[in-house]
Amino acid sequence: MISIPITALFIGIFAVLQIPLTVMVGYRRARTGVQFFDGGDQTLLRRMRAHGNYTETVPIVLLAMAASELTGAPAWLLWAGGVSLLVGRLMHAAILVLKGWGLPRAIGMILTFIPMLGFGVWCLSRTSGAA
Repeated sequence: MISIPITALFIGIFAVLQIPLTVMVGYRRARTGVQFFDGGDQTLLRRMRAHGNYTETVPIVLLAMAASELTGAPAWLLWAGGVSLLVGRLMHAAILVLKGWGLPRAIGMILTFIPMLGFGVWCLSRTSGAA
């Protein structure tokens, strides 16, 4: 049996974290009556972008993390990347929803890009020459 226990843990965490981001958008839509796009509502727009950015970045990092774990990445790398992604996504979403912009949002993106790059490079290094 092929096993990716560290990645599986992070997949579970990120799946659960997706729920409040989705609910916040739906709740705001219900309060404002805006069914499509943002209707010019800045709060809805910020919530949509927090949800959208999460949805745009988390899956690819988790896929690259899973591939890294399957190809023998050390546990420390998987844990460091998973925690970096988690902290980064929490920081980014929180500041985006609350204020729209701020240093924690930028740091959150950097903490997201680090595992994206790290796991991507790991996968490329493990597959170079394989064809």
